[in-house]
Amino acid sequence: MNSKSKTNAAARLPRAKGIDMATVYAPKECARKVKRIVLSDMNRTIVQEFITILGMKEKFEAQDVPLPNKVVMFGPPGTGKTLTAFYIAHLLELPLVLVRLDAIIHSHLGETGSNVRKIFDFAKATPCVLFLDEFDALGRMRDSSDEVKEMARVVNTLLQCLDEFGGDSIFVAATNLEEELDPAIWRRFDTKMTYALPTRAERLQYIGLLIGPELTDTGLAAKAAELLDGCSFADLEQIVLKAKRKAIIEDRELDITAIEQALSEYDPRR
Repeated sequence: MNSKSKTNAAARLPRAKGIDMATVYAPKECARKVKRIVLSDMNRTIVQEFITILGMKEKFEAQDVPLPNKVVMFGPPGTGKTLTAFYIAHLLELPLVLVRLDAIIHSHLGETGSNVRKIFDFAKATPCVLFLDEFDALGRMRDSSDEVKEMARVVNTLLQCLDEFGGDSIFVAATNLEEELDPAIWRRFDTKMTYALPTRAERLQYIGLLIGPELTDTGLAAKAAELLDGCSFADLEQIVLKAKRKAIIEDRELDITAIEQALSEYDPRR
């Protein structure tokens, strides 16, 4: 897709049927959000290969090899799943459509399934990265005890939508509870990414991005990376930002003491 058609697609989004169930981010907004993304080596490789394959569409079609278009990400909260969806949209220069679960799930019988189909029909018609977080809320195993088996019907609708999904859009789903997803749902995804709490090297890299190269060179990032073992990327960001605010209020340079104080107030491990 060329840049002009991508821009036009983004412009059409607010008026599209069903878009009231989602928040739309233009490609430029996606680019701004991923300035500080840190991926594991494995996940970076998966994303790079995914993008490379999509850029070789004609070659794959010539050999009758289907292109990947469905990604599922699973792991603890705050480990970069949502940011990866923005990253994929940024690399593809497509708008990201972030579906709001509270707008899809409905108390009336059959309404949830109808909403699911609407968002997939929209994505099939308008090139975008369709992102659904907390995917387990829609795709959980059908043998669970649901009143009037409404969610079982939703899963069946979801399976149909995944089977029919095509065009130039990409579907990305994220969950913290992969063990609750229906096995049939798992089999519909051609790309799977696993997330975990950041390693020391990943904490060091991310903290360095948060505090800047000058303070990183002083050894502050290394000290903070040790101190904040067990934190997610989201936790690291909140703690460092809190420490930065303390330093600004006290008119001093950010140091490990400010980070220790911020950790004691925010501590995600309590």
